[in-house]
Amino acid sequence: MKLKKLLAATLIGAMALTAFGCGGGDNNAEQGAEESTELRIGMECGYAPFNWTQQDDSNGAVAIEGGGYANGYDVQIAKKVAEGLGKDLVIVKTEWDGLVPAVQSGVIDGIIAGMSPTEERKQSIDFSDNYYVSDLVIVVRADSEYANATSIQDFAGAALTAQLNTFHDTVIDQIEGVEHVTAMTDFPSMRVALESGIIDGYVSERPEGISAAAANDAFVYVGFEVENGFQYEINDAAIAMGLAKDSELTAQVNEILAGISQDDRDALMADAIAQQPAAE
Repeated sequence: MKLKKLLAATLIGAMALTAFGCGGGDNNAEQGAEESTELRIGMECGYAPFNWTQQDDSNGAVAIEGGGYANGYDVQIAKKVAEGLGKDLVIVKTEWDGLVPAVQSGVIDGIIAGMSPTEERKQSIDFSDNYYVSDLVIVVRADSEYANATSIQDFAGAALTAQLNTFHDTVIDQIEGVEHVTAMTDFPSMRVALESGIIDGYVSERPEGISAAAANDAFVYVGFEVENGFQYEINDAAIAMGLAKDSELTAQVNEILAGISQDDRDALMADAIAQQPAAE
């Protein structure tokens, strides 16, 4: 009798587990199917011409989760990636320091935010192939004594800064005698500091320098020949999509990026620079 009761109990338990497993599998499948319809991309929405925030969907802007619209070079690349994946693009406005944790935790599917695939970042997340390669410049006031500089060493004694937790900030000390001002959280803050005279300049990538000068005629950017400029690895100045470790999206994204010609990439950047809001 005890054996029969034991067998009966075992059978009931197995059936319950099977039913639970099937139910859980259906829920997981439904959840996975729901997730697969969206590509959630994180960016600051404040780093023109790569990304910025605007009030409407003009010039191909995409709605930001929670309100507003995002546009810029990163947004247009994200649209191509989402289209190639057959997914609906969702822009998730995220502070710079929160981007890597967000992709690690699955809050977002990827980072398309003017982020360089540095060796340090590669320890935490994976990256796609590069979708843009730039060089470093220093943005200064047009009436500054540094406006006609030809070498980074011409900035000895200058008060320079860069964005927090970027490699831009690490290269400043290559300038002998520079006053290395504490890094700032974002580019709008640096532009305000520059215009008000708190700093003499900030280190940036060339597209952002062009953007700054286009948005405010009080600014110019100073570029350098290779031998007179900052020294860094090519990937430090490249830009790629950040993905979770071992993401199944990486190969698919690389295939999509390979289909975007250099002419198309250049045209997207030119459009982004021309369309950026003056306030950026």
